[in-house]
Amino acid sequence: MNNDIQVNIPEKESHYNIYIDDTPIEDLKNKILDFIGEQNYLVVISKKVNKLYSKKLNFDKEKVLVINDGEREKNIYNFIKIIDRLEKDTLTRKSYIIAIGGGVIGDMAGFAASAYRRGIRLIQVPTTLLSCVDSSVGGKVAINTVKSKNMIGAFYQPSAVFINLNFLNTLDNKQFKSGIGEVLKYAFIEKSCMNVVDYKFFDFLNINADKILSKDFNFLDKIIRISLALKIAVVTKDEKEQGLRKILNFGHTYGHAIEEITNFSAFTHGEAVVYGMYFIFNYAHKMQLIDANYREKALSFLDKFGFKDKPNMFNKNKLIKFMYSDKKVDNDKIKVIVPVAPGFVKEFDLDTEKAFN
Repeated sequence: MNNDIQVNIPEKESHYNIYIDDTPIEDLKNKILDFIGEQNYLVVISKKVNKLYSKKLNFDKEKVLVINDGEREKNIYNFIKIIDRLEKDTLTRKSYIIAIGGGVIGDMAGFAASAYRRGIRLIQVPTTLLSCVDSSVGGKVAINTVKSKNMIGAFYQPSAVFINLNFLNTLDNKQFKSGIGEVLKYAFIEKSCMNVVDYKFFDFLNINADKILSKDFNFLDKIIRISLALKIAVVTKDEKEQGLRKILNFGHTYGHAIEEITNFSAFTHGEAVVYGMYFIFNYAHKMQLIDANYREKALSFLDKFGFKDKPNMFNKNKLIKFMYSDKKVDNDKIKVIVPVAPGFVKEFDLDTEKAFN
């Protein structure tokens, strides 16, 4: 499996490649070092990934910084730890941060890369399905504040992304389904992505659900490539989320709120996004933006991948409070991406009275 994907960023007149394969993980270090040449580097890696793969990756221990796992670790203290290490190792603007892990590591190491010396080079090595299809590509990097998720961040594109499907072998079911949640999002927004190819992604996922859930590598490769193609189609048109890119937030406003209510301990990000999609489909039907047939078809589709709606699981006042703290709130209005037809979504102001009654 290969066929590299090129991401072109028109605003910067630049591009980078996404390398996807299922070759032995032992080969990954040499591929990365061949890419960066003689430049200095720091590997920022998740504790769990380091425990599982340090011997196979075999990077010089003096060039590795291990960060604990979990969304709560995506904070200013670990950001400073990375910056201090970059300075101690005297990395320059031509040096590289190599981020190996899930979205937390990619976001945090990426933000450090954007800030240190006003920008050094970044390589993303996603090790979860969710980070393969979402956070490693597109250039959003960030850390959390005490109150809010991803409130401090930047748009900063990587120099390359290396996706090795073998990392997915050690994902537990919860983390695997977290990635599936983000994949399902693309099925609902595909036509709004304005990609030149119509993948009929909803139908593809619906037909092949069992093979995907069994982690068939041929199907995982396919869904990663389609998800990335759709995200790239959006990001290359709107890198800094001035308009079109907002559709990638489908399910996220509600999802982020329940992550914060539970202090990032009850649900993975992908699970939270799925609950956000259940919420927004019910809301869209209530607002007469979609008919009952599409709503039922969509909810059954989510159910097919092992999810189940949990309406009224949180106090509505707490939900609204956290949704108002979302960074996408504008003019005191909660902005949400809402389905309006199969494959199409639009941004609306959330009517909180109708949404929660």
